[in-house]
Amino acid sequence: MIYPLCKTVLHGRQGIVDSPILRRFCILRSDPFMLSLRFVSTSSKQNPFVVSYLINTCGFSPEYASLASASLASRRIRFKTPDRPDSVIAFFKNLGISKTQILSIIKKKPDLLVYDIEKTLLPKIEFLYSRDVSSSDLARILCANPHLLGRSLENCLIPSFNFFSNLFLSDKMAVEAIKRFPRMLTMHLEDALLPNIDILRGIGVRESNFVNVFRLRPRTFYVAPDAFKQIVEQVQKMGLHPSTMNFVLAICVLRSISKSHWEKKVDIYKKLGWSKEDVFRAFRLHPFCMLSSRDKIMCVMDFLVNKMGFQPSDVAKNPSVIKMSLEKRIIPRGLFAQDLLSKGLIQNFNLQALFYTSEKAFLQKFVNCHQEKASELLKLYEQKLGLPK
Repeated sequence: MIYPLCKTVLHGRQGIVDSPILRRFCILRSDPFMLSLRFVSTSSKQNPFVVSYLINTCGFSPEYASLASASLASRRIRFKTPDRPDSVIAFFKNLGISKTQILSIIKKKPDLLVYDIEKTLLPKIEFLYSRDVSSSDLARILCANPHLLGRSLENCLIPSFNFFSNLFLSDKMAVEAIKRFPRMLTMHLEDALLPNIDILRGIGVRESNFVNVFRLRPRTFYVAPDAFKQIVEQVQKMGLHPSTMNFVLAICVLRSISKSHWEKKVDIYKKLGWSKEDVFRAFRLHPFCMLSSRDKIMCVMDFLVNKMGFQPSDVAKNPSVIKMSLEKRIIPRGLFAQDLLSKGLIQNFNLQALFYTSEKAFLQKFVNCHQEKASELLKLYEQKLGLPK
């Protein structure tokens, strides 16, 4: 059971900000430092040495360096010599983080330049290394979320990582999810995630389905509970059952696109011959068909309907074909099937047989079964695969 486990892992944790509203506001900000710059006047007392260091060593623009220096000064963060910041940069370099990545990290969180390496930075790095985070993983995570180095190891990083490790039953899987959305390691689970997990459990979503999708698309589930509940209810109204994987995937899709974007996709499909019910049927069968671009949808439908002779409703019943590669699968197999048809080697074909089988199964069904012509047909198929893109 996910939710009771969360309570156990997070027992005793205290929030930094008492107000739920303020916590939620902080959760939604992608770059707290950039937010602070909006409220810092460049006329604030600055340290010329800090400005010079940020420009010459860290690659800041003069304007950005002035803002950063003012922000640091407003928090009484100063340095008058390069010793501490140079040692911090050297520390990151020794971790295998590239110069470009280091500068990206510093730009997002300049106060790292005055952090105590032994007391503040090293323990957090050692913890991450101990939990299956590689050097390349570390660089990727820090570039996206350097603010984790400013969070408490005992009160934030350890309990958060433990939660995800228990959720996925593996440190390695937890790291994979964190790499996809590094901010999840420092966001308030009690506000941004646990209520949404509880909503899913309450309507009968299988834990395995949630975990598998959360690992691949963790950002989907970090949203205010009221907004998340509305999306869940919308998916239910569309006829998807909570026990299915597609129910969770449908939530991902609706979290990814706006209402206006959804309506535009519906209009595209309707112009290509689908009814509104066709659209909803396709969404229930393969939710990601609503994430394909307008050009991709039109190209696939044009080839299948106008070149291959399928009905628009045929595609609506097999919507995952829209996400397949035109160049590597749809066009080569489609043209090859038409050649077989013209040679009298097959009487008909359908979308499932043509596009939903593996390469090995496709060759067995359409090439190898014609023993006397197998070599000739294989060469013909390979020619289709090599068509200019």
